[in-house]
Amino acid sequence: MVKKTPELICDEMSALIIRTAEEIATEKGADKVTVRSILVALGITNRVFYNRFHNIDEVLTIVYENTVLKIRKSLSSGFDPDGDFFSQVIDIVAKTLRLSYENKMRFNQYVFEYDSESDDNFKWWNSEIKKLIEYGKVKGHLKDVDTEIMSYAIWCFIRGYNADAIGRAIPMDEAERNFKYSFGVLLDGMKKQ
Repeated sequence: MVKKTPELICDEMSALIIRTAEEIATEKGADKVTVRSILVALGITNRVFYNRFHNIDEVLTIVYENTVLKIRKSLSSGFDPDGDFFSQVIDIVAKTLRLSYENKMRFNQYVFEYDSESDDNFKWWNSEIKKLIEYGKVKGHLKDVDTEIMSYAIWCFIRGYNADAIGRAIPMDEAERNFKYSFGVLLDGMKKQ
């Protein structure tokens, strides 16, 4: 006879465990989020935790995915079609860089495992970058660049810059200032003459 694995519970306590993990990660870093730290913070038992999650990595993955969704949302908001196209693109991407930089510093061990290997994450970002390129072309701001190639190049530039800045612990203000400058130079090369 095969032993059936019991179903995990998904309830308010599950959400509370996730929120608590997020708070610990925000205050102390993801490396301080353990089953034990959650048990102590909530005053619950192992059984309460393991009836809802298989392990701590499962909780951290959910917390990180929620963080990624917040970062994505920041890119999708705040574009004024009547404003300066290039400065808005730089500001939107810099805002996204700042948010991801702040959050990835807390979730550094999960960044490359989740971000780099997630096809869904790549497809979402690539789609958003393509929309901006197409908008810029339609409005006459950009040369007739190959949208597919440029969206991939911009994706690589942004991710590579962010990963290096985090990996080398460059102060956020310096990273953002240097990013805006270099990304601006990249965009200048795409401007319609």
